[in-house]
Amino acid sequence: MEVWRGVLKAFDAGTYTATVEVVGGRGFYLAGVPVSRGIGAAEMVAGRTAFVVVADATNPADAMVIGIH
Repeated sequence: MEVWRGVLKAFDAGTYTATVEVVGGRGFYLAGVPVSRGIGAAEMVAGRTAFVVVADATNPADAMVIGIH
């Protein structure tokens, strides 16, 4: 299990998912990433730092946003 740092690019409050650009990934985006319900929708502002836990680094679809800074 790993925690990746990224930049929040978009948030969909209807599905509570996000699009995150992975820092150091040079244009590597994770789309449709579930967001922890412990994070308020008002905190999900594009440009903020997002912390994403990835259970299996070979399958980035198996991820979740666990924090916003």
